[in-house]
Amino acid sequence: MKVVAIVGSTRKESYNKKITAFMQKRYTDKVEIEILPLENLPMYNEDEELNPPAVVTDIKKKITDSDGILIATPEYNHSISGFLKNAIDWFSRVDKVMVNKPVMIVGCSPGALGTVRAQMQLRQILNSPGVSAFTLPGNEVFIGAVHEKINESGNLVHEPTIQFLDTVMNNFVDWIQKVK
Repeated sequence: MKVVAIVGSTRKESYNKKITAFMQKRYTDKVEIEILPLENLPMYNEDEELNPPAVVTDIKKKITDSDGILIATPEYNHSISGFLKNAIDWFSRVDKVMVNKPVMIVGCSPGALGTVRAQMQLRQILNSPGVSAFTLPGNEVFIGAVHEKINESGNLVHEPTIQFLDTVMNNFVDWIQKVK
């Protein structure tokens, strides 16, 4: 099973990148997770949507060819990042590659609430007509105080969080198989 990962942060030491990389390694027996190179996407421009840059076309093909999407979102000012919104804008125009794709959302931050508000807005965006993704219901992954749950190498070491991610990933894999 192939899942593509969209990480909504460009920060070199992004906690969401670290969690996604952890998941990529941990779940190799269940899914192949490919982290998409979103840092190469230009800003969305409607003037270019019918003839997009090659990087847009390449990433859209990877999404089309995948069985599902993992989105790791940071929270900036109680919302998703402009970087993540830009990617979704590209993916929701012309050939709408996220329509009916199963999506799992995770998010982490140093704050106590993780990325609760960003994920609420992201779910709303994913439900919009141009996107129409199938967001995994009933499995919300908000990793708060993430800086206390990873080690110096950036690996998740907090066992309750790891066990919770294991459960949600199993639910996501099962759900992909049901909605396919």
